[in-house]
Amino acid sequence: MPKFWNRANNSTRSNTYQMKVSGLLVDVVRKDIKNLNLRVYPPDGRVRVAVPLRVSDRAVLRFVNSKLDWIKGQRIKHDGQERQSNTECVSGETHYYQGRPCRLNVIYQTSPGRVELRNSNSIDLYVREGSSPGQRERVLEAWYRRKLKEQIPPMVGKWESIIGVEVAQWGVRRMKTRWGSCNIKARRIWLNLELIKKPVTCVEYIIVHEMVHLLERLHNDRFANLMDGFMPKWREYRDELNGKRL
Repeated sequence: MPKFWNRANNSTRSNTYQMKVSGLLVDVVRKDIKNLNLRVYPPDGRVRVAVPLRVSDRAVLRFVNSKLDWIKGQRIKHDGQERQSNTECVSGETHYYQGRPCRLNVIYQTSPGRVELRNSNSIDLYVREGSSPGQRERVLEAWYRRKLKEQIPPMVGKWESIIGVEVAQWGVRRMKTRWGSCNIKARRIWLNLELIKKPVTCVEYIIVHEMVHLLERLHNDRFANLMDGFMPKWREYRDELNGKRL
């Protein structure tokens, strides 16, 4: 039998507790939804399963057990991504841009650092001689941030007219467990800097996702129906973004 911690009263509409499955600690969130939804979150590989209220714990246990190989693969993937974030930014490393793996070429110069994308599969990083790994990473990160910020305004403008909402503010920052967030009251959305490493369709999906929250705060049937109407392929983009292969 699985073990449980901090389980809430089953009479509530939504409750959260933890289950241990084959030595793996899983966050279980019971909601008023139709299907089980399993996720593995970067950067530490936290496992979470959203469960319909009427599904039994035994069924959840069987479901998670059936996905252990997939979970292991996702945790290895996230671990690899975390290692990449701790790279030394030297020539030969692989860094991602808009979903494509690119070879990093470090070029030393006397002028301030800059980055150029070459041939769609090479990133030239120009830095001063003797620069530290942290300094090289900051130059690369500044370029990533600038490129993502270039993508956002036309997407927001496009979808404001389609969805019928107005975004008062948007920004880019590092996030550990989310691709985006929305402050409904302030009509402000935040996007994860790591999105610049993903395909452009994934960036657009997150923008639409957060903007739809201005119409519906919860991830409920109405939210899913709105997403279906505005972006019929949103589930494909979501799964591509999260590397989901269930």
